[in-house]
Amino acid sequence: MKDGPDISRVAALIGDPGRANMLAALMSGKALTAGELAAEAGVSAQTASAHLQGLEAGRLISRARQGRHHYFKLASDDVAVVLEALMGLAAKTGQLRTRTGPRDAELRQARVCYNHLAGDMGVALFDAMVARGFLDVGPDRLALTAIGQEKITQLGIVLGGKSRAPLCRECLDWSERRSHLAGRLGRGILDHVYAQGWAERVEGTRAVRFTRHGDVAFRAAFGI
Repeated sequence: MKDGPDISRVAALIGDPGRANMLAALMSGKALTAGELAAEAGVSAQTASAHLQGLEAGRLISRARQGRHHYFKLASDDVAVVLEALMGLAAKTGQLRTRTGPRDAELRQARVCYNHLAGDMGVALFDAMVARGFLDVGPDRLALTAIGQEKITQLGIVLGGKSRAPLCRECLDWSERRSHLAGRLGRGILDHVYAQGWAERVEGTRAVRFTRHGDVAFRAAFGI
């Protein structure tokens, strides 16, 4: 590709299995240490350090220091969008991991995608908000409507005003192959779900587990 940005550099960084595993681990939205990421990638501390330097130089991750520890996270929402799309493409083309287990069903049902809700519950939320006129969807737009804003205010959902992320954004769900809701609104809704005690993160995985009451309350709140 002679014209436009050079995608080969980014593709090469993501394409290494060790680095890909590290990036996938950071899709949880949590900042992780080099040691934790080395364990996720199944590599030595020295190899992990080299991987992290490359990802940081490529601006795919960022580093924060707290005391003696260094924590790493995805550099931006844009990186998370690309990774989620690649996961969808991998699933669609049959590039699936051979490991299976009880977590898989939970991940398909509800999981965190960087900082918003994905899986069947995330797609159902998006569809319901469109059907009820809370979101205005077009070929090149996704916007919160006036009645949507009224509903968000009524529920007490807080939106991050200082973030540069868009208010609403579609994100392709890799398991459902349909859109779920990202952006500040998607993040605000997931934060609200946690705050209400409707669901919680499953330790050590991206899965989000709704309680029986939380499932009913969540569906009722958004008309799912």
